[in-house]
Amino acid sequence: MKSPAQVALVVSLLASMWTGLTLAQENKLDLPSNGYTADEEINIRVYESANRSVVNIQTEFAGIDRLYRPVSGEGSGSGWVYDDQGHIVTNFHVVEDVDRILVTLYDGENAVARIIGVDPQNDIAVLKIDVSAESLIPMQLGESTSLRVGQKALAIGNPFGLERTLTVGIISSLNRTLESKSERGRLIKSVIQIDAALNQGNSGGPLLDSQGQVIGMNTAIASANGDAAQNSGVGFAIPANTIGRVVPELISNGRVIRASAGIYSVMETRRGLMIVLLEPNGPADRGGLRGAVRAVLRDYGGRTVIAGFRQNDEPGDFVQAIDGTEVASWDELQTEIEKHQPGDTVEFTIQRGRRNFRINVRLTTEE
Repeated sequence: MKSPAQVALVVSLLASMWTGLTLAQENKLDLPSNGYTADEEINIRVYESANRSVVNIQTEFAGIDRLYRPVSGEGSGSGWVYDDQGHIVTNFHVVEDVDRILVTLYDGENAVARIIGVDPQNDIAVLKIDVSAESLIPMQLGESTSLRVGQKALAIGNPFGLERTLTVGIISSLNRTLESKSERGRLIKSVIQIDAALNQGNSGGPLLDSQGQVIGMNTAIASANGDAAQNSGVGFAIPANTIGRVVPELISNGRVIRASAGIYSVMETRRGLMIVLLEPNGPADRGGLRGAVRAVLRDYGGRTVIAGFRQNDEPGDFVQAIDGTEVASWDELQTEIEKHQPGDTVEFTIQRGRRNFRINVRLTTEE
């Protein structure tokens, strides 16, 4: 016969076992019947609805190096189906200076693509493939103005050629800037920063929200050691609103039609933004602005060409503001100009010598 102490010990052990079983059952009841958490269900749903819209892009190029030796190579990236007409959206840098572009759809179908239009300033390109509409599953383009830091972000792409790979993270920050592939000093605005893993081959792939809508396009990775092909936990995406504005223009015109003031170059100085060179007989030149240097024109066979440059006797005008908005860099100047359409008139506030002027300039179309 057991002693009272032994009986108490047995009762205590049985009680502990019963408590453990009860807690296990309660925890099991917390899970859905399918065994996935609510967060996992979001990831699964988004991937299953969107992955067939993501394409793999393989490129080939050939050229001559600095020693005039033939060189060739291959590249890869991602893209996504924009519509059922065969338009594919990707990054400009994925298809820059390539000779052949091969697009692979979710079902393994391959199609040679041609470039419809590019916008280096925003690192966006539109391709076209000729396949049946039944093979194309367009993505739903969302909007990026209401994004919040901490919001879930899902990226689908082809890192290292591993097709339609999903990575998940959050929006780490908003309104970042990246140097563009166009003119030096131009910046891509409103860039989305994410921590979802991006690697070589992810460029051009879609960034999605929890509803499966495209909120951006993955374009770059930050790296402390200069290896921009490897995941660092700091990735960047072009915002959906930029894509929604640029892509229709690329499809319609092959390029983005932007306004121009005919200012070729400027110099950032302690005194302000000095105009260096104007387009001869361009909008700013006709409006009365002055550059530090002027182009020397010559007529060759009935065609006017720039034969050289000559320094003016006085410094160029210093631009202080455009339509009342201060500008201190080439990017800021161009940003203010591009808020307008060709044909609009803008007001330049300039300093010439010790005097300030306001000069109206009627914009034309950027060539």
